[in-house]
Amino acid sequence: MIYFKNVSKVYDNGSVALDHANVHIKKGEFVFVVGASGAGKSTFIKLLDHEELPTEGSVIVNGIEVNKLKKSRVPYLRRRMGIVFQDFRLLPNKTAEENVAFAMEVIEAPRRLIKERVRNVLDLVGLVGKADALPSNLSGGEQQRVAIARAIVNRPLLLIADEPTGNLDPETSKGIMDIFTKVNHMGTTVVMVTHDQQLVDMMNKRVIEIVDGKIVRDEQQGGYDDEN
Repeated sequence: MIYFKNVSKVYDNGSVALDHANVHIKKGEFVFVVGASGAGKSTFIKLLDHEELPTEGSVIVNGIEVNKLKKSRVPYLRRRMGIVFQDFRLLPNKTAEENVAFAMEVIEAPRRLIKERVRNVLDLVGLVGKADALPSNLSGGEQQRVAIARAIVNRPLLLIADEPTGNLDPETSKGIMDIFTKVNHMGTTVVMVTHDQQLVDMMNKRVIEIVDGKIVRDEQQGGYDDEN
């Protein structure tokens, strides 16, 4: 599913974000990427969707060598991915239902399919009753649920989450992780960057730790720290 082959990323200012990283993530895995701020976590996931390109090495996602992809093909790569951010990034003047539907409208999906699938994913995240609500009338946890619904409505092969619980309280965060678990059980590969030690320890999933651009730990069932 995902291969990093001897991947390095050095920015123009000389900062080394990744240093000869080698990683293989199989289809259907749930992987946490952890490390201190500035360790290289965000660069790791930006390389997956062509937002950044490696200075050296190859990034392969679902058989596509991302770093050699023509710009005109990047949107097609991203259509097979769902991305969830810490700050939700919902359209403020659209309802929950409209925010989710928008992800299907941009790929010109049939109207009937949009209606059916949007309702299904809102049900999955527990928000059918809030379909007509604007983001300003939703709690932080509800907004993140809408963001997740939007990310999965096109049934992506890969779901990328960048600190998705960073602005949420522990109980709400647990509910969000339950949704990610459901999505993963449906066959979607999940790669999540997080600082949330409690969640990582609770989930007991694969953990990749990055320190100063180097992958220093890759455990199949790990906690946030080595000793867990």
